[in-house]
Amino acid sequence: MNELEQELYYPLGDALPEPGSSLEVAPGVRWIRMSLPFLLNHINLWLLRDEIDGRQGWTVVDCCISADESKAQWERIFSTQLEGLPILRVVVTHMHPDHIGLAYWLCERWNARLWISATDYHVARLGALGPTAFGGEAAAMYFASHGLNDPGSVEQIKARSNYFPKLVPAVPRQYRRMTDGDVLTIGARAWSCISGYGHAPEHIALYCAELGLLIGGDMMLPRISTNVSVYEVEPEANALKEFLDSIDKFKALPSGTLTLPSHGKPFTGLHIRVRQLHDHHRDRLAEVMDLCGRQAACAADVLPVMFKRPLDLHQKTFAMGEAVAHLHALWYQGKLSRALGEDGVYRFRTTAESTHP
Repeated sequence: MNELEQELYYPLGDALPEPGSSLEVAPGVRWIRMSLPFLLNHINLWLLRDEIDGRQGWTVVDCCISADESKAQWERIFSTQLEGLPILRVVVTHMHPDHIGLAYWLCERWNARLWISATDYHVARLGALGPTAFGGEAAAMYFASHGLNDPGSVEQIKARSNYFPKLVPAVPRQYRRMTDGDVLTIGARAWSCISGYGHAPEHIALYCAELGLLIGGDMMLPRISTNVSVYEVEPEANALKEFLDSIDKFKALPSGTLTLPSHGKPFTGLHIRVRQLHDHHRDRLAEVMDLCGRQAACAADVLPVMFKRPLDLHQKTFAMGEAVAHLHALWYQGKLSRALGEDGVYRFRTTAESTHP
């Protein structure tokens, strides 16, 4: 456990749900943990006891990627954890593959409705259409414009055009929209929707005041900092500001709120974690400012400053998105100016005369 984690409290200690099983974290709320074939090797999913239209059953929050192993993990849950009751509703916090990948399968299997923000629903539908939607040529050219332009990296990124549809081959054709401030009645309890930005287009976290419980999705993780990136589809976004403004919404919740993250273990210390994340990004911004004060720097130049460990290409694309997000935060504040070089690469430098774009 690192120093920051020691400031948080984990009420369940080291307990984890066994594969094919679940742990009750609050009355009517069960924790499922499924494996992922990535460096981040698991995702937490949640079963909430529910009743819809007079039918008893469960609401599922998040789904895992579309893969045979993921389906097998769900089959074990179906046979051992549902108490003979159906899944009535599928809630997806956001459109990333580990969260929405099996939504189509769960909704079809149980004749259940998908609940998600409209923005993330439509972005996921676009991504599932095929190789021309996300990644590929557009992503390669975008990263090249920020300095990741060696021929090997460019060709590898071009070749990754099937990444999203491979993990999310389909999205349900109908959905129920969730927006900030909406209140879902799940079982007999009210769950408030809290929107978040900077990590996904329109992430929705869920808070139940009666239980003192926050399903934080990816907006509030205890051990790692959420990926906050700028990508080719919105190349001039101010993602870091959006993220930090979003997590400040959680300050309105009680400090003792039990937070259920998508990765890591349930924890209390929500206000502390918000502060830690602000501190983390403040320190990264200071590093970027220092570099840009010494030289005109592109996002690729920022990578070894922000990330001290070796990165494979998959990790490097996430890191590039983060580097651009930090550069843009300072650019929009007027602390950096941006120039497009003759080589087609954007570089940033500190200047007192910078103006807001």
